[in-house]
Amino acid sequence: MKAENRERRVTAGNKSFLKENVAIISGLVILCLFLTFMSDSFLTQSNLMSLLRQMTNNVFLTLGVMMCIIIGGIDISVGSVFALGGTVAAGMIAHYHVPIPAAIMLGLLAGAACGAFNGFFVSMVRVPAFIATMAMLNIARGIAYLMTNAEPIRCTEKAFTNLGTGRLGIIPLPVIYAVAWVILIWLFLNKTRMGRYVYAVGGNMEAARFSGINIKVVQFTVHTLSGFLAAWAGIVMAARMYSGQPAVAVGWEMDAVAASALGGVSLMGGSGSVVSAMIGVLIIGVLKNGLNLMNVNSFWQLIVQGLVVLAAVSMDMVKQRKQR
Repeated sequence: MKAENRERRVTAGNKSFLKENVAIISGLVILCLFLTFMSDSFLTQSNLMSLLRQMTNNVFLTLGVMMCIIIGGIDISVGSVFALGGTVAAGMIAHYHVPIPAAIMLGLLAGAACGAFNGFFVSMVRVPAFIATMAMLNIARGIAYLMTNAEPIRCTEKAFTNLGTGRLGIIPLPVIYAVAWVILIWLFLNKTRMGRYVYAVGGNMEAARFSGINIKVVQFTVHTLSGFLAAWAGIVMAARMYSGQPAVAVGWEMDAVAASALGGVSLMGGSGSVVSAMIGVLIIGVLKNGLNLMNVNSFWQLIVQGLVVLAAVSMDMVKQRKQR
């Protein structure tokens, strides 16, 4: 009897997921079919592996930004924290000969510290998340430039570069990291008490406060996690590029916001899922890859990406009005 009830719940959950995401899944399928028709290179193994590896950066950033949006905030500092994490790790190895595991930990701590800074001002000082993270966007980028004198830090230590360039069979290691983090964040949001609090805070902050949830702890935790994930993404990218680059990832926070919005993460807070957000990441990644394969001018690519963000946010607003 219990097994039958569990099976019914799973089936109902699958139907609900498909119903809520039918539009975005259909859009992804249509986009893939269009690019397959337009370019012979799209479905090749080399292009698909390259596509997956390129998307991993946005996977890490979107996971953090998504959680910040769910609690009713946002994090637009992730691109700068990405650059800072990579430059700290590469700099510690290249300039100070710090052991690679310790250097990676320092890079992650730098990112977590940036997230904690955001979380402190959002939760304790009650600065709007947009303002707090906009300040960190400039602070983290400035620190990265100061540390490197605005120049890339070359780091060719094999054990470090393998982090970003290694493979397991034909699958790039960054893709495996991305899958692992998606699973971990899904478990965090769906199987832990703190994860339930994240949705409760975003859904109705006052109701969450009256029910005994420590709002400040939730906000601080989510922003710290976002900074940690951004730094991890930056470290993997630095390993892949053989250098920590302070000017990298400018504007990448917009891709994370766009992926979240496309994936149905409500910009009003309180709703959204990891799986849906990853479909949004896929759409952004496939769109960029397809535009490159079709040799579309980079300036036009910016226009297309901007229109996609606008469309995603508009759809969310329409959905919210219908629900009200």
